[in-house]
Amino acid sequence: MTSFRYLTAVSLCAVLLITGSACSGSGNIADIGVAERVWDKGAMVTAANPHAVAAGAQMLRRGGHAVDAAIAAHAVLGLVEPQSSGIGGGAFMLIYQHDTDSLLFHDGRETAPAAVTPDMFMRGNETMGFIEAWQSGIAIGVPGTIALYEDTHKKYGKLPWAELFEPAITLATNGFEVSPRMAGFLPRVGKMGRLDEDPGSAAYFFPDGEPLQVGHLLKNPQYAATLNRIAQEGRDAFYTGQIAQAIVAAARAEPNPGTLSLDDIANYKTAERAAVCGPFKRIRICGATPPSSAATQIMMMGMYEHLSAGMSERDDKMAAFVDAQRMAYADRDHFFGDPDAVDIPLKELISPAYLQHRAANPFAPGDAPMHGDPARFSDNKESLSIWSPDTTAEVPGTSHLSIIDAQGNAVSMTATVEAPFGSSRWVAGFLLNNQMTDFAKEYLPGSKPQVNAIAPGKRPRSSMSPTIAFDQQGELLMVTGSPGGNNIPAYVFKSLAAVLDWGMTPSQAVTFPNIIARGADVRVEVNVPPGQDIANDLKARGYRVQERNGENSGLHMILVTRHSLTGAADPRREGTVEYLPGPTALQDH
Repeated sequence: MTSFRYLTAVSLCAVLLITGSACSGSGNIADIGVAERVWDKGAMVTAANPHAVAAGAQMLRRGGHAVDAAIAAHAVLGLVEPQSSGIGGGAFMLIYQHDTDSLLFHDGRETAPAAVTPDMFMRGNETMGFIEAWQSGIAIGVPGTIALYEDTHKKYGKLPWAELFEPAITLATNGFEVSPRMAGFLPRVGKMGRLDEDPGSAAYFFPDGEPLQVGHLLKNPQYAATLNRIAQEGRDAFYTGQIAQAIVAAARAEPNPGTLSLDDIANYKTAERAAVCGPFKRIRICGATPPSSAATQIMMMGMYEHLSAGMSERDDKMAAFVDAQRMAYADRDHFFGDPDAVDIPLKELISPAYLQHRAANPFAPGDAPMHGDPARFSDNKESLSIWSPDTTAEVPGTSHLSIIDAQGNAVSMTATVEAPFGSSRWVAGFLLNNQMTDFAKEYLPGSKPQVNAIAPGKRPRSSMSPTIAFDQQGELLMVTGSPGGNNIPAYVFKSLAAVLDWGMTPSQAVTFPNIIARGADVRVEVNVPPGQDIANDLKARGYRVQERNGENSGLHMILVTRHSLTGAADPRREGTVEYLPGPTALQDH
């Protein structure tokens, strides 16, 4: 029996080929006799800002699909949480369709301009410094969010397109109160970068030369006008004409102007990709495929299951939790990239045999873990390219939302502008991304290429990991995801392990200390109990522990219970949860 139970109706054969299974027939899941499916547990939205949650819930009350709610909620996030994501960036949607029991990954990641070069972040033999690269024109990729909105709405949407933008347009026109999180970022980012120097962003975020304060009523008529045009004209309003011209002008401005062109923007396309699934005990963990990093959840949970076998207490399992991360991160860093540009041995990396082998050979606590050799588990060893080391750093500038609608459809959506406030370049009421810094910036002529090297039209690897889990009967069980740059796989792994193995509620899971193990060091959030105890125990076991006060997670998750839904918003951000009871659902949330 294949280890991938949840297959998309349009991509059934593609998923079966990933697993190495045979494929025949039309590929439509309806052909294999799925009975009529009834959902009576209600609906739920959880996201990083209450305005966004209210917008998503409004769409669900109108009978909208989870995708309708996700678009409405994210359009609001781009207004009230511009430090994290927006229409000037990109996003991933993992979408579950309840009536057909299908799952599909919609990739709205930014793409590199046609004229990029692999050495564009090099200055002689040195890599450009982070701040210089972050605030540069060369860091701006083609935004994918609006195209993702339109493509997913055409496929799943139930409400009229224009209705989805009403909450964001109203809020941008009438104003909203600046939140503590946005206000807290402004002085720091203004000093570090160019947010207070770019004419548009300076006027908006630093009126009269001072950063916005908590509670300030902030209006954004430019954003309202942009969304009005998109609501009336669709994606063409963004990818052609005046807005596209303004994006190009901003990207080509000093300092360090980029090469982004009108053709780059007009030619942007999203990608539909098969989801990938793997087992944890009797549960199925499913996620987006590369360029996402969600497949690391299958790797981490699979190795963790072997490493923690025979252990009953959570505290005893922490070393297994750390080692599973260390090995999965090493493999992710070495093998994951844009699947349209490089060959990724995904089938081998998530195979139970490979994960069992990796778990049986952990690294010593103080050692830097190395990637594994999936070639020994492949029938086609020539297809497994070996790449040079890649330690690409992603800075947290991202947001996540989880939604289940009244028909049982689900969306796990993670969206980003890369670093806080993206590139700080302001266009038509929104900020442009600095997503090209998610590529491997170092370029060494004559050396082996990096899997995540810069190339024209390529999508940079992302740590974003939208994830959905299913129970032993194949029913929807959990929707989860997080922002957090390179830490995202660790944060999402915590949400899965805490609920599915440690017996925590979603609220307990998101509140639990974050533990990040990428490379030789293990970071532990010690200001959240029992973080200090965990740090002390790991130190005693020989791990190189960095004690941290605060981690920039933003987990937003929904758990399907026997009669209802229960959700959680990460207390480290400003999110909320809203539940809409079904006709017979019991409110055990």
